Amino acid sequence: MSPSQFGQYDDKEIVIIHDDEERFLECYVENEINYQGNKYLLLMPVDSTIIILTDDVVDEDDPDSTETVIVEDDDEIDAIFDDAKAVLGELNLSLKRSGISLTASGELPPEEDDDIISLELDDEEEGLEVEELQFLASFYSLEQRYDICTPLAPILLIGEQKSSSKVTLFNPDKPELQGIVGELLLDFNDDD
Repeated sequence: MSPSQFGQYDDKEIVIIHDDEERFLECYVENEINYQGNKYLLLMPVDSTIIILTDDVVDEDDPDSTETVIVEDDDEIDAIFDDAKAVLGELNLSLKRSGISLTASGELPPEEDDDIISLELDDEEEGLEVEELQFLASFYSLEQRYDICTPLAPILLIGEQKSSSKVTLFNPDKPELQGIVGELLLDFNDDD
């Protein structure tokens, strides 16, 4: 379910972050701290995050050897977007090409055990991670099957608001700034 469906976010502040292509993503402010004149924000997207999966051939000599991958290529997303939007429209969900990720507005169908997918992601720094997703729909496009899912765990982002009101995605390159992320998450988890 998207956070807005719970009613608990009706009075939360909403900010907008933009990506490099000036697409935007509306987010609730979950937590904030000030550090050296800048404001750092823990953000949760207003709409549900959408992930599109497909099978990719691992071995060209064996077309049956495939692995499930997240579709991240902008050209491929552009090519399948209208099909994905139509399929989600049948569920009364509106697919959006938001900044940072695909999102969908509307009420997600209830979670059912049969619709939960565990996707193993290979993170170079942290090793193998398992992401649980709710399967929403599948469709065929470009002679390939695609599955549309949404993460069960909330997607959290870190934003930085400098002197202007514009919020940008925060990248803690400097070690002294990595503590900001921990503090934002610690305070957020204490609120649960």
